[in-house]
Amino acid sequence: MHFRDMSKKLLLFSLVLIIASACLEAASVSISVSPQSGKSKIEVNDLFYLTLNVSDATVEPQAPQLKGARLVYFDMMSGSAQSYTVNGVTRGSYSGRWVATYRALAPGSYSAGPVSIGDAKSNQVKYSVVGAGASGSSSADAQDASAAKSNAGPDSQDDNGKPRYIGKGDSNLFLRASVSSSSAYEQQALVYTLKIYTTYDGLNFLGATASPKFDGFVVEQSSDISTSWSFEVLDGKTYKSAVVARYIIFPQMTGSLRVVGNTYTVSVSQREYYHDSFWGNLSYSKPLQLNVTPNDLVINVNPLPEPKPADFSGGVGQFSISSSLSSQEFKSNQAGSIVYTVKGSGNVKYVQLPDLDALFPPEIEVSTPKTTQDIKIGSSNTSGSITFDYSIMPLDEGNFRIPVVKLVYFNPEAGKYETAVAKGYDINVGKGSGPAAKISRAPKFDSKLMDVSSDGLALSHKPWVYGSYFWLFFIIPVAFLIIVIIAFRRYKSIHADMASFKSGRADKIARKRLRKAANAMKKNDKEIFYHELLLALWGYISDKLKMPTSELMRDNIRQVLSQKNISSESIDRFIEAIDEAEFAKYSSAAGSQSLSQAYDGAVRIINDMEKEFK
Repeated sequence: MHFRDMSKKLLLFSLVLIIASACLEAASVSISVSPQSGKSKIEVNDLFYLTLNVSDATVEPQAPQLKGARLVYFDMMSGSAQSYTVNGVTRGSYSGRWVATYRALAPGSYSAGPVSIGDAKSNQVKYSVVGAGASGSSSADAQDASAAKSNAGPDSQDDNGKPRYIGKGDSNLFLRASVSSSSAYEQQALVYTLKIYTTYDGLNFLGATASPKFDGFVVEQSSDISTSWSFEVLDGKTYKSAVVARYIIFPQMTGSLRVVGNTYTVSVSQREYYHDSFWGNLSYSKPLQLNVTPNDLVINVNPLPEPKPADFSGGVGQFSISSSLSSQEFKSNQAGSIVYTVKGSGNVKYVQLPDLDALFPPEIEVSTPKTTQDIKIGSSNTSGSITFDYSIMPLDEGNFRIPVVKLVYFNPEAGKYETAVAKGYDINVGKGSGPAAKISRAPKFDSKLMDVSSDGLALSHKPWVYGSYFWLFFIIPVAFLIIVIIAFRRYKSIHADMASFKSGRADKIARKRLRKAANAMKKNDKEIFYHELLLALWGYISDKLKMPTSELMRDNIRQVLSQKNISSESIDRFIEAIDEAEFAKYSSAAGSQSLSQAYDGAVRIINDMEKEFK
C-alpha cells in the first residue's frame, strides 16, 4: 500500500517537471533577408523579403520597419497560431514562418534586427541595395501595385457590391492606343497598336464588343500580339501590360484622319484584404467587370509629291523587281512564259506593272498576267512578294529584244520616287509549225487596174461650187464649231463650282460604286464588297454635303443633316449602315448582315435620303 502511494507521488512529480520544463522553454526567432526570385542582388525599386522563423512565441509576430525600404505586405506562410484566455488573460502560442515584403527605395548598406517578439530576440542580418538596373521591374511589381490598389478601398464597386462599368478605364486598368507615326504619306504603312495596362491580380476575360473605326484607311490585322504579360512603369507606377491588338493601316485619303478606339469588356480579379483577430492578415479574390475604351488618334496624311512619274506603279514602301524567262529560244506562234516578281514591304498588294504590251516589240503578243501573292502581315509592316506570270507568243521569225521593265515606287523613308529595274532579254525566234503572222503592209499600185474609157465623159460640165455638197462642206463644220462652243461654255459653267456639281451628281456617283460592290457580291469577295460599299456611303455624304474628308465624322454628319431637315430616322439608318459595314470589314467576326442585306440597305438609305434632299 505504501509502495503504491509512493508510485503515485513519483508519477505526479514527473508530470509536474514535464509541464514546468515546457513552460520554461524559451521562445526563439531568427531572421534572414533575400532578394526576389531570379535575382542575385537587391536593386532600387526591387521587392525583397525578410523571413521570420518563429518558435513558441507568446505574442503574434509583427513586421519590423527597415531603413531605406517600404513595407508592402506581411503574412504567415506556414505554421500554427493559437490564442486562449485564462482568467481573463489572453495568451498565445505562435510557431511557423512569416514573410515580410519590402520595396527598396534608396541604395546603401543596411541591417535588419534584432527583432523582438515577446521576450525573444532574433539575430541581426546585413544587406545592401544597389542602383536600379535594366531589370528593375519584375513580376513582384504587379503584386505590389495590386496590393496598393486593394488597400486604397473598393472604388471600382457600386455601393451594392455589384461590378461597376468604367468608360475610359481608371488608373488600375486602361487601354492605350498608339500609332507608329502621327504624320504619313498617302498609302504609307502605319502600325496601330493597342495595349492593356493593369494592376489587378488576374485577368479572366478580354473581349472586344466593337472594332476600331479606321475611316479612310485600308486595314490589315496582324497576329503579332502578346501571349504573356510584361511589366512597364508609367508615371512612377508599375503595371502588367500586353499587346491585345495590332493593325497595319494604309491611309487612302489626305488630310487629318481620325482613328476611333473600340470598346473591350474585361473581367478581372480584385484582391480584398482584411484582418482577422485569430488568423491575422487575410485576403480574398473578388470578381470585377469593366468596359474600357482606348484613346482616339488623329493622323495627318500628306499627298504624294507632285508631279508623279507617268509610269508610277502605285507602290509606297521599299521594293525590288526581278524577271525570269522560260527560254530564250522560241518558235513563231509558240507560247512561252516570262515572270516578273516584285518583293518588298509596304502596300505590296497594290503594286501594278507598266503596260507590257506597249513596251514589247509588236511582233510579240503579251497576254494578261496570272497574279500570285505571298504577303505576310508582320508587327511593323506588310511584306512579301507578288508575281506576274505573262504568257508571250512571238508572231514572226527573227531576233527580238525584250526590254527592261522599270518599277517606279515612292519611298516614304527617303521622301522621293525611286526606280527598280528587271533585266531584259534577247530572244531568237525560229520558224514554227503554223503560218507566220506577217505585219501587214500597204498594197503596191497596179497600173493595170486603171482602165479609163473616154466613152463615159460628159460633153457638158456643171461646176462643183454650184452644188449643195460644196456649201454643206462649209456649213457643217461651222455648225459643229458653234455646238462645241456652246457645250464647252455650259460645261465650264457647270464645273465652275465643282462642289455643287458633285453634290448634284452624288447619287449617280454612289450608284457607280454600288455596282462595283454588286459585282464583288456575286463573286462573294467580302473584302472588296465592303470596301466599295463604304466608299459609296462615305462618298455620297461627302459629295452631297460638300464636306472634305477631314470633317467626315459621325457627329458632324448628324449635325449638318439635321440642318438640312433630314429626318432623324434616316440619319440613324445611314450611320447604322456605315457602322455595320465597317464592323463586318474590319472585324474577324462575321457581321450581323449578309452581303445582300447590306447592299439592299445601302441602296434604300441613299434613295430615301435623295428624296428628302429634294
